Amino acid sequence: MNIISDIFDFFLPRKCHVCGSLLSDSERVFCTRCVESLPRSRYHLMSLNPMEQRFAGIVPFVRATGFFLYSRHSDLANVIHDMKYRQFPSVGRRLGEIVGGELLTAGFFDGADLVAAVPMHWRKRMRRGYNQTQLIAAGVSDATGIPVCDALEACRAHKTQTAMTLQQRQENLSGSFRVTDPEALRGKGLVIIDDVCTTGATMRTLAETIMAAVPDCRLFLLSVCATT
Repeated sequence: MNIISDIFDFFLPRKCHVCGSLLSDSERVFCTRCVESLPRSRYHLMSLNPMEQRFAGIVPFVRATGFFLYSRHSDLANVIHDMKYRQFPSVGRRLGEIVGGELLTAGFFDGADLVAAVPMHWRKRMRRGYNQTQLIAAGVSDATGIPVCDALEACRAHKTQTAMTLQQRQENLSGSFRVTDPEALRGKGLVIIDDVCTTGATMRTLAETIMAAVPDCRLFLLSVCATT
């Protein structure tokens, strides 16, 4: 088996998605140096951190964090763009493993029973081929052992939100989500996972939908990246 792997690596060497250096046997998608250089927010170590401030007094939650700090034209922005638009699904799962592993040791998931990705409408998923946030959730599950829950659905397509204000985003997202299996969430600690949190409109809309359907669900809000 190692011989086959060595031959495969000879003709198609595995390289770091950020810097292009050859990966060691223990490295996947990113080299260790690039993983360590990705900009952590450390929000999960702060009381009422900037991510939590986006949702405080709006939706009830146990904890909230954006793990990496996102800025345009950075290596991280390129990674996220590749994951979403250039058919690199392996990037999503690996980011989920990194984020999940580091937050697990910090106690972020204490009290969490399930993880769930922000759902994507089926039309958009067909165009893209996958929901990158589902891959992130799978990576978080791999790192933490917390099972992925499939109880949420995007029931209405919405326009791209890149140039919208917070109010426009909320109006655009209204009625976009629904809970397909309320019983699966009753009394559970649910980690909602998104890829990038800008204004928080998407996560807020989904959280409000969940709380309206399952008031005793306890929410943890986790975004791989958060804008500053």
